[in-house]
Amino acid sequence: MRPTRPLFAARRAGSARGRTTPVVAAVALGAVLTLTATACGPTEDDANSKPTAAAPAEGDGIQVPDDIKDRLKEHGIDLDKWKGGEWKNWDKDKWLREAKDFVNPIIDGLWDSDRMRDADKNPDHEVDDNDISGDQGVTDPTPKPVRAAAAATPYHDSAPYAGKLFFDGPEGSMVCSATVVTDPAHPGKSNMIWTAGHCVHAGKNGGWYRNIAFVPSYNNGGKSADQLQGAAKSEVAPYGVWWGSWAQTSDQWIEQGGPTGGEGAPYDFAAIHVTPEKGSTGKSLEETVGSALPVNFNAPAVPEIAQLTAKGYPAAPPYDGQKLYQCADKPGRLSLNDTDPTMYRIGCTMTGGSSGGGWVGQGSDGKPALVSNTSIGPVTSGWLAGPRLGKEAKGIYDAVSKKYAGQ
Repeated sequence: MRPTRPLFAARRAGSARGRTTPVVAAVALGAVLTLTATACGPTEDDANSKPTAAAPAEGDGIQVPDDIKDRLKEHGIDLDKWKGGEWKNWDKDKWLREAKDFVNPIIDGLWDSDRMRDADKNPDHEVDDNDISGDQGVTDPTPKPVRAAAAATPYHDSAPYAGKLFFDGPEGSMVCSATVVTDPAHPGKSNMIWTAGHCVHAGKNGGWYRNIAFVPSYNNGGKSADQLQGAAKSEVAPYGVWWGSWAQTSDQWIEQGGPTGGEGAPYDFAAIHVTPEKGSTGKSLEETVGSALPVNFNAPAVPEIAQLTAKGYPAAPPYDGQKLYQCADKPGRLSLNDTDPTMYRIGCTMTGGSSGGGWVGQGSDGKPALVSNTSIGPVTSGWLAGPRLGKEAKGIYDAVSKKYAGQ
């Protein structure tokens, strides 16, 4: 992570009202990216690459209602043109902010192995250590840096619920991290992931990111960027590419989030419903990867937590975004102001790209559970901070689950 700038696109919401807004409306199926203590950034698109748009599979219930098509056209958006490359034209007036206007149709083949490998930018969400020196509220001493350790390969064996999030922004292709989580409406068959709000929405000065897609166990064997040159897609995405069909983040992040300063960070989280790029195979994401973590929205007070383990795909130097890393530390408290919830903070050297990655702790049943996600970190990359998941987080989680409860 970079110095103390938020790693995700989430901003502090001083005037938070506790509302949550659907972040991603699935037009054909969308995808979301994960922001971590590192920022996401652009890559050059291959001028000769012409991915084709995937048509919704019959029986999948993936159809775009005529009223939505009409509404999009009012904004100057034609879905056929979008799939043909219109999404690259980032007109400021068309960088839509509201869920009902979000456009994220599946573009079959867009995220091929080379494009995934080369995506290395992160939506910045960093803070300067000087910015938090006078924080009000409860802030514990800055933790000692904990050197990130490479996760054991294959990742599917050591952390099957972890993956990498890809998306496009005005500056190019970006990356974050995300976690497969359980869905109360579909026990054992979840199609939900959890990430940072700044990995799906740019905050108060922007809108929704585009072409959001999740790849569980990305680069499962932990190969280097050089070794992945010309690699088959099945090698970098062994469990497929899953596009975001719907996503939600907090109003606080949308209204106040920004790339630096930590604003919106206490509400920097998002839930995404995903669908496979190649159409339904009869198996959910949870069944496909064999794992999903429950989300703990009532974790104990910070002093009572012995350890949290943050996982992610750091992409800023000295990392290259191709491998999964983790940091384990006893959390401390970080208060950005005296009105927003206190955040968790651990020592960790992971950088941008790890944003949105899950923080795993012990649930009430003694088993692993998601307790937080990477949101911000300092430019010096010595620590990471993540939001406490309370009623606002549970609100968007329940809303995404209920939206697909009957499907």
